[in-house]
Parts: sequence; C-alpha cells; structure tokens
Amino acid sequence: MGSGFAPPSTGNENLNPDSRRTKICVYCGSSAGYNPAHLEAARELGTLMAKNNISLVYGGGTVGLMGEVAKTIVSISGPEAVHGVIPEALVKWERDDTYSSKKDSNGYHVPEEAVYGRTTVVKDMHTRKQMMAREVIEGGPGSGFIALSGGYGTMEELLETATWNQLGIHSKGVCVLNINGFYDGLLEWIKKSVDEGFVKGANANIVVTATDAESALKALRDYKVSDARYGLNWGNE
Repeated sequence: MGSGFAPPSTGNENLNPDSRRTKICVYCGSSAGYNPAHLEAARELGTLMAKNNISLVYGGGTVGLMGEVAKTIVSISGPEAVHGVIPEALVKWERDDTYSSKKDSNGYHVPEEAVYGRTTVVKDMHTRKQMMAREVIEGGPGSGFIALSGGYGTMEELLETATWNQLGIHSKGVCVLNINGFYDGLLEWIKKSVDEGFVKGANANIVVTATDAESALKALRDYKVSDARYGLNWGNE
C-alpha cells in the first residue's frame, strides 16, 4: 500500500511528552446525517475536547459534522485550538457562505478563522492526510484519531490510519465513536476478518470503540499498541 506518508522521527515521540499539547484528528461526514444524534455527538466531542485542552485537526469543512466539531471547539477554546486541512478541489463542496468573504495569502478562499479556526488549503488528498497525521503523531499524550459517523471518505481515512498503525508508521490510537450502532457493521467485519485469518487477533484492537465522547477520549489516553504489528522500519520514506 502506498501511503505517501513520511513519518517524523520516532525518536522524538517520547521527549518531554508533557510539553506537547494533545491533538486529535477527527474524521467525520460533511453531512449532518438524518438522525440528530450524530450532530449531537459531534457537538459533545468538541465540547469535551475543548474542556480538556485538546486541539482539533480535521478536514477543514464548515458543514455537517465537520463544521460542528470545529466551531464548537473554537467557541470555547478559540481559533488557535483548531486546524482544518482541505484540498483545493473540495473547497466548493465542504463549505458554507463564510468561505466567500476571505482569502489566504495564496488566494484560496478560507472560512472565518474566528468561527472555524485556522484553515490550510492544499493541492491534493495525499497532502491533506499526511499533514493531519503528522500533527497528531507529534502531539502529546492522548493524541490520536477518532471517527465520527460519515461516508466513504470517513471510512477510507479511518481504515488507512488503522493500516498505518498496523504497518508501524505510527503508534497513536484509532477509535470509532459508534453512535446508535453506526459502526456495528465495521466491527463485525473486523471480527470476521480475524475469524477467517485475514487480520491477526491482537491487531483487531488497533481500532478501539466508544459509544460516547468521554469514553472515546479515555480510549485514546489508555490506548495500548498491539504487539502483533509488523515490525517495519519506514525511515523517512
């Protein structure tokens, strides 16, 4: 699998860990979904992250669950607590009207920083994912990845992040926030993959689960790295 990801030196991950702010990358839909429980979960997660002084790294959209998490944290912790990363091609799809009033130094339309935090517009999806992952990997204790409900993009990002963990590219926690059984099918698939011999039993726990925001943050704080991961040396590839 070609991740296109150049991991930072793993030698720095344990240096002065208390001096680094916890950062969580949240994968989620640019739609709010039909069930209001999904939007409420995004709002709850944002609130608890802010109250625990946790920074958000996310896909940069201002609509759906993405926008809800971002503006919730900014409203409590200020714009410096949120960094959105969005490819140029997606700007017109994952935005609201706030994108039309301001441009960054490169001439890209960006949302109001006071509402959604800092936004970086990049050229492609690979750069987006690499930038988001790097911030989390360099974050302090409890940093990791949480997937709220979403569609194809959310699932793709979640599984790629889990795969990177299995391959030894990073050692941060990966958690699905399973609202109203949204991820039950995925969790059953992981179990089936273990039963059929496609995933090592210990690696089933690379993806941990929670049913509320508080449990998701705790799952990342208490995350245990699988001893069945592949012992690969990625260097600076």
